[in-house]
Amino acid sequence: MANRKRGNGEGTIFQRSDGRWSGTIDIGRAANGKRLRRTVYGKTRKAVVEKLQEMQHRKATGTLADAGRMTVGEWLTHWFENIAKPKLRPTTQRSYEGIIRCRIIPQIGHLMLAKLSPVNVQAMQTELSALAPATRVKTHAVLRKALKVALRQGLVIRNVCDAVEPPKGSKPEMQTLTPEQADRLLKAAEGTEYASLIVLAIATGLRQGELFGLQWGDLDLDKGTLRVQRTLIELTAGHEFGPPKSSKGRRSISLPMMAVEALAEHRMQMFAKGCAAADHLVFCDRNGGPLRKSNFARRYYKPLLKAAEVPEVRFHDLRHTSATLMLADGVHPKIVQERLGHSQISLTLDTYSHVLPEMDREAAGTFDRLLKRNA
Repeated sequence: MANRKRGNGEGTIFQRSDGRWSGTIDIGRAANGKRLRRTVYGKTRKAVVEKLQEMQHRKATGTLADAGRMTVGEWLTHWFENIAKPKLRPTTQRSYEGIIRCRIIPQIGHLMLAKLSPVNVQAMQTELSALAPATRVKTHAVLRKALKVALRQGLVIRNVCDAVEPPKGSKPEMQTLTPEQADRLLKAAEGTEYASLIVLAIATGLRQGELFGLQWGDLDLDKGTLRVQRTLIELTAGHEFGPPKSSKGRRSISLPMMAVEALAEHRMQMFAKGCAAADHLVFCDRNGGPLRKSNFARRYYKPLLKAAEVPEVRFHDLRHTSATLMLADGVHPKIVQERLGHSQISLTLDTYSHVLPEMDREAAGTFDRLLKRNA
């Protein structure tokens, strides 16, 4: 039997037969005079009390929305602009805004938020089935995040996305260059405008935005070190600098001599152009401005791949190449994680699991060498 209790100003709170707690509060009356109530749930009574107290405050300040009159589109717009957007990087903001405007709202934006059902979400997935797998996965994820907040605020009684199997995605296929191919690419780049950028990409595994955001003050060529402190973020019009992608993104990296020499030569060229100040970008366009990924790929990177006669790998695959070469040569995965700026070593191991079998065979051979028991 439900255990009903009421605290001062708390609304009605009771413990359900399944052990969870539920709380209900009046939020006013509809135009026809019917009482409007909001219900919240929690694992403990304290959790429900806190949710109801938050609603009481929002009711008093006039910020408690009537879920019965709110559409999915209205909630998504409110959630994105006021809750999600301030926490997102500019590139992610554009991605979320496009998904909400072009994918979700045309399909289910007209439905009432409180009446949204798993059937509606499944129907949306079916309508979007012709889109790329990654787009469908991201669409489901954005809707689920928005409904998670709606659930926390008591606007819905459950997150209907949890009752629908998410679309299956497919990651872009990772391609890496062999040591011989990487060497051909480096030789093809010699004497070109961005030779040192290609060297640095392969030698450090930095993300493209981190490379494009490097400033001369981040380099200490005497010590052979580099500090990653920012990333260049492209906007529709212009650019801005942001923090590195992960919590481990701010990092110091030791440079191989080949990178130090390439950067020293590049700095001499930039010094002659008056572009070697500490706060100036290491890699810039011919006008001294930030590089744009599309222009760089079209005018320099793709022609370079062709000249080197190597597979047409993405620029990001140079990062994968760097990691794969290090792991294959026996560099400890923890060091690889720190150089790449991965938040967790599990990400490094999962991403480059294709290298592990060879490392396992080499580890087995270690005992023969150490104990001098060669077969």
